[in-house]
Amino acid sequence: MFRKSFLSRYVGDKQFYRTVLAVAVPMIVQNGITNLVNLLDNIMVGQVSTTAMSGVSIVNQFIFIFNLLIFGAISAAGIFTAQFHGMGDVEGVRHTFRFKVLVNFLAGVFGIAAFAAFDDRLIQLFLQMEGETSQLSPAEALYYGKQYLWPMLIGLIPYAISQAYASTMRETGQTFVPMIASSAAVATNFILNAVLIFGLLGAPAMGVAGAAIATVISRFLELGILVFWGHTHKKKCPYLKGAFRSLYIPRSLFGRITVKGMPLMANEFFWAIAITLRNQGYSTCGIDVVAAQNIAVTIINLFSVVYMSLGSAIAILVGNQLGAGEIERARDTDRKMIAFSVVCATGIGLVLIGLSSVFPLIYKAPDNVRSLAAFMIVITGCAAPFFSYTHAAYFTLRSGGRVGVTFLFDSVYMWSVVLPTVALLAHFTSISIYWLFIAGTLAEALKALFGWILMRKINWSRCLVSEGKG
Repeated sequence: MFRKSFLSRYVGDKQFYRTVLAVAVPMIVQNGITNLVNLLDNIMVGQVSTTAMSGVSIVNQFIFIFNLLIFGAISAAGIFTAQFHGMGDVEGVRHTFRFKVLVNFLAGVFGIAAFAAFDDRLIQLFLQMEGETSQLSPAEALYYGKQYLWPMLIGLIPYAISQAYASTMRETGQTFVPMIASSAAVATNFILNAVLIFGLLGAPAMGVAGAAIATVISRFLELGILVFWGHTHKKKCPYLKGAFRSLYIPRSLFGRITVKGMPLMANEFFWAIAITLRNQGYSTCGIDVVAAQNIAVTIINLFSVVYMSLGSAIAILVGNQLGAGEIERARDTDRKMIAFSVVCATGIGLVLIGLSSVFPLIYKAPDNVRSLAAFMIVITGCAAPFFSYTHAAYFTLRSGGRVGVTFLFDSVYMWSVVLPTVALLAHFTSISIYWLFIAGTLAEALKALFGWILMRKINWSRCLVSEGKG
């Protein structure tokens, strides 16, 4: 009897998983292709030198902050987009789309200005310019990092605008087209990387600068595909009809998105900075750590797209059901999706552990770098189920508009628990990078317990769009 009750609460029927996979699989494929190409790009840059790979990795830490700032900007409007779509309100979706485009454009301008103003100082945060005993040169890493950064700035705005289109399409049920656009972009990026990094087909060998140029071209291509398809298929994207006739957004809706959005933007921004500072704490053990973590993260990101995409699917499916007023159905869907995500992440963790001793051998890196990368992959694989739960809990709280709680759960936890743990151990003890990485990972994994408590104590299942229309 208990087994039957447990299964009915946490395991769905065939139709349930068909619905979940119909939303999640295109995102898994899209993100999987992106991360696969990133992995191949990483290997190609590593063929220039391990130091070049480290310089590019440092710059990508800061591009990561910008990307999450964009994610935060679209997330708040996305809550309303999913719920407006769930209740069939096209005009509401149109207004949220305008909000995304406007805010993302301004974020792109801000990102370019910030990176241009602080380029050297940002990169040097990860480099011990004096007293370094590694085979890798911090001065060379700085040189390669700057070579990579400046072309990348050109791609910030097209990336930001493409995310406004892609997120709105996904939230309104059009997950296939963003997948195609992203797949075309990453395929182009991969081909151009090979051509521009190594000078194939008569092109000049541009090294890391070529990798950056390839990325920028691919981002313009992705935006072009999304814009072209969206504006030529307005029956499937009715919110694009008249979307740019004005920038009008009803004041009340603008205010509600802003109230929800500022904490989400702040959350993504401060969370990304915390992750970057955590990595900087690891890097105090030497530039070898930067190279090892770059190797480990590429394979970790490739496999983690499964539970990451399932988390995004929670926001869409649960958000649609909340918008339609189906509160109990939304809670049931969420519970079963979280269980599914944790099971998938457990399998992913086992795969990562199995690949840990093999994958680093692909890189032309010193043995100590490979060994450290393998260790990081194993520890992260063990923590994968906990990370999947926290990711699903984040999107659950967000789907019901609990942005204050989301901020507490995500950023405040990182700044009050994870970051102090790593910073204190890194700067005030002589702990090895192995124990330091275990401590940091354990501190992050414990957030799953915090998420479980919040999910039980907080009423997250609310229909926001019924609270007032603008």
